[in-house]
Amino acid sequence: MVSSGRFGLDLDFIFNPLISLDPTPSNPVLSIFVVAAIIALFIVVLQKWLIDYDKMHELQDEMKEVQQMFRDAQSSGDPKAMAKAQKKQQELMPQNMELMKMQMKPTVITMIPIFIIYSGLVFNSTISNVVINITGPQFYLLLMPIWNIFWTQSNPLTINFFGWYILSSFAMSFLFRRMLGLDTMN
Repeated sequence: MVSSGRFGLDLDFIFNPLISLDPTPSNPVLSIFVVAAIIALFIVVLQKWLIDYDKMHELQDEMKEVQQMFRDAQSSGDPKAMAKAQKKQQELMPQNMELMKMQMKPTVITMIPIFIIYSGLVFNSTISNVVINITGPQFYLLLMPIWNIFWTQSNPLTINFFGWYILSSFAMSFLFRRMLGLDTMN
């Protein structure tokens, strides 16, 4: 359902009942948090389902070995070792491309639904006017000096709905990834 006079989807029929359950319906911080958490869970579950993390770690380890082979060959000046490293890299190219496709699939699948939901958030007048006041210590704890590089507000001790959505989704994605064992750091 498209609302007249606005560019975007009118998802008020979804968001307004959620806002009415919020403890502060005039400033629905909890509603935005719930939406961010649901989207984060959806993305993380899709990643767990579509990405073969064992294969990804195996390929990353092989690529590290090839990089080390390159460094060793360059430092020794051995053309045979350099050719061997290049050959190994050529052998890994198809697997690397497959891995990139595997990693992009969840992003491609989630882009349109997330755009639709985010559009609904932007065009909901209650949600788009959310303002969270923060204290000086929270300003630094939430890394606001860094965030303010990307967007500025008239009062740096406030967070708008977009900032709150981003902070919430990052935190919940991190939590869900940990809960589902998707720590990708080697």
